[in-house]
Amino acid sequence: MHATVFDQFTRRTADVTAQLAALGIPLTAPPPPPADPDPADPWASTYTAPVDRSSLAWCTAVTMLADHHHTGIDRQVLAADALLRELGIRGLAQLHSDLHAGAPVDYRFTRCPYCSGIGEDPTQPTCREAGCATWLEFAGHDHPCPLCHGHDHQPQWYAEEQMTELEKLLADATEEREERASLRHRIRARLYHRTTRS
Repeated sequence: MHATVFDQFTRRTADVTAQLAALGIPLTAPPPPPADPDPADPWASTYTAPVDRSSLAWCTAVTMLADHHHTGIDRQVLAADALLRELGIRGLAQLHSDLHAGAPVDYRFTRCPYCSGIGEDPTQPTCREAGCATWLEFAGHDHPCPLCHGHDHQPQWYAEEQMTELEKLLADATEEREERASLRHRIRARLYHRTTRS
């Protein structure tokens, strides 16, 4: 049987769920106990949905956290629960940025941790699941990755393009500087000739 690029996502979820099963951690995080929402408390949680710990997004989040903190996934389960419960898949983008010291992540140069750089939504949702317009269902369009938004991960190509662009900018700046220096020289020469004539 020929392996596809999407098999890596199945392996990722299978690996994490196997570790959870071995640790005796359930694959569904129950919702937090209901609390009376205090309107004066901006931090009060109102989330009631359970978290699916076998989803690709959750497995990606717990793996990112465990790798960053150099711990086992059992130490990061509650953090991944909170992240996905509160922010959903877009929380992965926030987490990725936070792990890069808050800097924006350029997915042309950094492999997306969710789609591994393929640029498509790895869960391959239907148009109905993705919330596409009804006329797009028959257009055969792609669903870009919700984390990297379909950026093409090609660091070698983009680096070469960026170096070409930087060289052009440097050449333009050097040429402009030489033109300004020439203009300053001509202005000084004219001013010198005016002052020597009078």
